[in-house]
This record gives sequence, structure tokens and C-alpha cells, in this order.
Amino acid sequence: MIPPAFDYARPADIDEAVRTLAEGGEDAKVLAGGQSLLPLLRLRLAFPELVVDVGRIPALRGVREDGDTLVIGAMTTHHDVIRDPLVRRHAGLLAAATATVADPAVRHRGTLGGSLAHADPAGDLPAVVLALDAELVAQGPRGRRAVPARQFFVDYLQSALEPDELLVEIRVPKADGWGFHYEKFQRVAQSWAMVGVAALVRRDDGHIAEARVGLTNMGTTPLRATATEEALSGAGDPAAVARAAESAAIGTQPSQDASASPEYRAHLARVLTKRAVLTAAGMG
Repeated sequence: MIPPAFDYARPADIDEAVRTLAEGGEDAKVLAGGQSLLPLLRLRLAFPELVVDVGRIPALRGVREDGDTLVIGAMTTHHDVIRDPLVRRHAGLLAAATATVADPAVRHRGTLGGSLAHADPAGDLPAVVLALDAELVAQGPRGRRAVPARQFFVDYLQSALEPDELLVEIRVPKADGWGFHYEKFQRVAQSWAMVGVAALVRRDDGHIAEARVGLTNMGTTPLRATATEEALSGAGDPAAVARAAESAAIGTQPSQDASASPEYRAHLARVLTKRAVLTAAGMG
């Protein structure tokens, strides 16, 4: 299907992009890698009057260190996230999960910031940045502000970004010494996750001292399995992990669709949480 007509702008820097968005108002949309917006345009599920292409802004790409934090430009592609040595060393969960996104063609064009700003709860990366306790930095006419990942995802396909704000970077605390794993279940290769689990585990003296568990596609936003996280504290064997994983679906609201019922998604959350945590903890 042919998308509706729209105006097109390609700003040269972040400030120009913010001005263009502000002038376009709520009828403007940002084009990053295009892997989320273009399908919506083709299906006529989005009707922007202005598309602002930020793909040629160098300041939005790349990875750097800032003390105990990694700063990742919003336009950094999935491919570059996977290969970046800083991400692999200090945020291995992000690299591992990104490697499961769609297919190589999508990973070469899709961007970390575009995936997060799209705020699809079935996407792999929102739950991952939630588990990593990341901050997402937006820039608008009033300056920059950092939004914790817990507050960034507001509802289905809705983020905390204002219409005149641009997601410019993602700040990820280094997770050195933490075990990690991303586990997901999908009907066919390269499709959306029916359910996914992002697990981070820090062990001390053979026991789990702290765990973070992010859930993909278990509600209208990505979620943290807080009951399981609390139950994992002190777990020292697979049986204790299995008991904690039984709480993974508490507080979630999985959807009903052609792929799965809410009950089946809750079952998957428990099973996948057990697998992800055992692997992250080195008990699998």
C-alpha cells in the first residue's frame, strides 16, 4: 500500500532537528532507521504531515564511556551495538539481546533509539534497558532531560517523549561482574517474541545477591518481574530459582491475540524466567 503524502525534512544537527519537530507539532514524526515507522506508513496506520529524518546527524551515533556509565547514541544501529567492544564488555545483556532482533537486514538499518522510542512491548530491547536500569535522554526546546527506563514506557506504543522532543542517547550503567541472558519464545524465526525475559544476576559466595528480570510482551509496556526479583535474593540452587520463577507473571496483564492466550503467556513467562535466570547465574 502507498503511504499518504507528507512533507520531508532532513536536519543536519540535533538543534535543527528539535526546531523542526517543534514547528511540526503533533503532526510530525521522527524517522530513524525506518524499521518501525515505514511499515506504519505503508499500512496507513500513521498519518504524519511531516517526517523528520535524523539519519544524517553524526552526534546521534556511537558509544562512549562516562565513568561507570555507557552513553549510546540513539541512532546507533543494532549491528553496531552488537559489535561495539564497550557494549560487549560492560553491557553484555544489551549486545546479546540485540543479536536476536529480527534479521541481519533489519539489524543493519534499525537503531537502538528508534526501537525504544517506538515503545512496542513486544520489542526485545525495551525490557532489556528496563533490566539494565538505563536512562533515556531526550532533548527539546526546553533543553535536555533524563528519563529512567521505568518511567519512559507509558502505554502501548506510547513513551514519555513530548511531541517536540528527540531521543538523543541512552545511558546504561556498567554491569561488570553480572551474569546475563536473554531468552524468548517465538512462533517462527525472526518474528516478534511471544514472550521474552531479560535476566541480570549478581552472585556472591555461591548465592544470588541481586537479580533483575525484565519481561517482554507481558503487558502494554515492558515490565520488571519484581516478585521474582525479590524471591531470587539468596537463591543458591536451581530448585530455589525455579520456585522464584513461579512468581514471574504476578502483576502482569498479558494480551489475548492469535498467537497466544494470556494464560499461555503467563506460563511462558514462568518457564523462560527460570531458563534465563539459571543461565545468567551459571546454574543452567
